[in-house]
Amino acid sequence: MRVVLKIGGSLIQDEKGNIRVERLAEYAKVILKLRKENTEVLCIIVGGGKTARKYIEAARKLKAVESLCDEIGIRAAQLNAQIMIGALNKEAYPTIPETLQEVAKAAATGKIVLVGGLQPGQSTNAVAALIAERLNVDILINATDVEGVYTKDPKKDPGAKKLSKITVNELQEIINETGFFAGKYKLFDPVALKILERSKIPTWIINGEDPKNVLRIIAGEKIGTLIVY
Repeated sequence: MRVVLKIGGSLIQDEKGNIRVERLAEYAKVILKLRKENTEVLCIIVGGGKTARKYIEAARKLKAVESLCDEIGIRAAQLNAQIMIGALNKEAYPTIPETLQEVAKAAATGKIVLVGGLQPGQSTNAVAALIAERLNVDILINATDVEGVYTKDPKKDPGAKKLSKITVNELQEIINETGFFAGKYKLFDPVALKILERSKIPTWIINGEDPKNVLRIIAGEKIGTLIVY
């Protein structure tokens, strides 16, 4: 099985901006275990987390345009990707690609490719969807800090219900309520959804607080939310 994994920035850093070293080590163990079991984790895309939000907020206060805020978010995500390269050591491609073509070339080496953002206007979720399409993978796993997709924000509404499956159109309606700006992309943005809709790659949104949930999805367990087409 060929896999692309997206790890949200909130899983890498806590709200104070501290790096969750033990969790990164657990992710590295999970990924290396999959490789030994003939599951190819071709690429891991990581979010910018607290660092991205902090710098983007400062840039906005200084009246920076949104495209510059996007660039700042990309740099923060690349910094987190660099940490993951350290965690995976020799199994990781040594540098971070900055274009889709570079990602494809790096993946062809057999090493695990770590990626932050690629270009302004694309969330790391969109980048993950684009890379999954380009590498023609069997599954895209999006690890977040919630159990899956809910009817409403579960952190704000205790009545929110988790969905086991959701269509692209239904997910589009949910994210339309929150808007999309640099550093504030929730689950998926419109660009990511368009890519998923055309590629129709099976995509799971799971709780990544426990890295072993990645193993459970690969094993066929029905956790999180599956995007259907």
